[in-house]
Amino acid sequence: MPNHFKNMPPHWFQRQDESADHHFYAQARMVQHIDLTTIAELTEFYRHFLRQGADLLDCMSSWVSHLPEDIEFGKITGLGMNAEELRNNPRLSNWCVHDLNIDPVCPFPQAEFDYALITVSIQYLIKPIEVLASIRRSLKPDGQISIAMSHRCFPTKAISAFQMLPAEQRIELVKTYLEQAGFSSSEFHDRSPQSGDPLWIVTGKA
Repeated sequence: MPNHFKNMPPHWFQRQDESADHHFYAQARMVQHIDLTTIAELTEFYRHFLRQGADLLDCMSSWVSHLPEDIEFGKITGLGMNAEELRNNPRLSNWCVHDLNIDPVCPFPQAEFDYALITVSIQYLIKPIEVLASIRRSLKPDGQISIAMSHRCFPTKAISAFQMLPAEQRIELVKTYLEQAGFSSSEFHDRSPQSGDPLWIVTGKA
């Protein structure tokens, strides 16, 4: 892993719009943030990555979770920024509104979930290592995390690192996040379809 990611400069976590995020996310956005072909690839990845009956944390969730419709999971807990979006997500068993950029500690008990998912949202965290360390504590001892990324974002709210670094270095950056957050290992999966948005997934084990 590149040594220069061990000490990440503070300006990497600055944003064009540093105003409170709850203003930006106050209006529900019932839109897809990656195209349908890429969504299908992500759903297929989840089909093999996630265990049936497992308890899931859908972190930075919205009105859709991209989970396989034909697989039953246990409890699916959503954490996001907009109550209307979360309320309209049919896969969530329960949900809460929580701003991780104000409070990076997830409001869940220790060893609560089998898996945690972050879908095309990691680029918005200004304290990603603290957030991921909190997620790791909420995972069971054999728990896993999946962080899915693409090239789309809200540019004014994405941190500088995700706008200036090329894709391969963004992937290494996320692997560095996981290492510094205490995950025991990480792995990269390129699930980009031949046509459509790219899909880069980094998984980690608690």
